[in-house]
Amino acid sequence: MTETTLAVRGDEDPWTSDETAAVRAELEDDLVRLRKELDLSAKELQDLLRDGVDGAGNDQADVGSTSLERDAEMSLAANQRVLLLQTEKALDRLGKGTYGACETCGEPIGKLRLQAFPRATLCKSCKQREERR
Repeated sequence: MTETTLAVRGDEDPWTSDETAAVRAELEDDLVRLRKELDLSAKELQDLLRDGVDGAGNDQADVGSTSLERDAEMSLAANQRVLLLQTEKALDRLGKGTYGACETCGEPIGKLRLQAFPRATLCKSCKQREERR
């Protein structure tokens, strides 16, 4: 992939190979970390579910506490899955040369925005419109 294939705003310099490599490395590191965290969350959730079954005779407070822990772990795992999918998608877009273009309007997202949040798929305007809905 060449430096000029990635979208940039008119007031930005083209992506350099070093900038592209840094974003790719960050995303790949995130991918490894998120997969490990998701595996750990799955094991912890499995333990919580097993303990919930084995815990027959626990008082209501114990059952409530276990339920709260299980719900929190499920929420955490769901968030990790979303981040994992976003990271995989960003790496795919980087590989295809479509990284940096807004998925809604096609305009450049902006290098600074992508360097701060490499999973971004929307330009600032489209993201603001999405958040208002």
